[in-house]
Amino acid sequence: MQVLTEIQRNMLIASIMGDGEITKLYPGSRRKNNSYREHYGVEQKAYREWKVSYFDKFLYLTEKSNTVRSKSDPLFTEWFPQFYDKNGQKYIPLSMLTSCTLPHFLAVLYMDDGSLCITKRKNERNRRIYLSPSISLYLQCYSYEDLDALRKHCFHTFGIELSFSKRKDGLNYILKTTTVKATLAFLKVIQEVTLTCPSMYYKTNWSYRFKREKGVFAESEPSYTIISSDSERHRDYTTEEVKKLILLKQEGKTINEIAKILNRSYWSVVYKWKHINEINDNEKNNSNSTIQK
Repeated sequence: MQVLTEIQRNMLIASIMGDGEITKLYPGSRRKNNSYREHYGVEQKAYREWKVSYFDKFLYLTEKSNTVRSKSDPLFTEWFPQFYDKNGQKYIPLSMLTSCTLPHFLAVLYMDDGSLCITKRKNERNRRIYLSPSISLYLQCYSYEDLDALRKHCFHTFGIELSFSKRKDGLNYILKTTTVKATLAFLKVIQEVTLTCPSMYYKTNWSYRFKREKGVFAESEPSYTIISSDSERHRDYTTEEVKKLILLKQEGKTINEIAKILNRSYWSVVYKWKHINEINDNEKNNSNSTIQK
């Protein structure tokens, strides 16, 4: 039986959960053990070469069929019932998930079945286009319960916040990030792994992807300034801006009106106002605690 390193184990579990599969043993087959198989498109050959480079020939490419393969091995015979039910339906091996604590697991699962999605928001007044990244893990082949276990694992192990999103295909649910902060946190966790795989930068490197998207919009929307919403969101407010925001709210201005006056995005003002209120609430609570003492 093949003995795996921790990195190999994390990557292989993610690969079976993602694009890969453990082959079945059919009656009358000469094979005594199961094997691994993973089909891929020609455009993702470099990624598969990167993946198999971790396995010291345990996994290899067959280029004519665009497939990653292994020889039959007792390891896959042992793992098969961990990943498949009696009907051959794949599920997440919860007993094995607890050992998937390396960023290699999350990186491979994402590069196999994830996408870096871009939301565009156009500000006509300021002639700006804001681009916001989010991550979707297209794991709709798994049940809600399996995905919930994976969601909790990602939070407790990697500090990544994922939410459910409904779909009409598969078993109706995928996981995704719902804030730019969570998206960038996800990419930061896997960065040490994905930096060695340049062919996948379009989904693992936001700076690289933003520059590419910015170039596209520069041609189609030449009169607009293209801005990454993360840079806008995290640009610090000056003391004067904070005072003005509070004054404008007291005057009854809407968030949209304040955003235009401060030359900020709508969501930037929303988050800043929420932060101001949290500070005020904490100060009131501390004041009440002091009085009670």
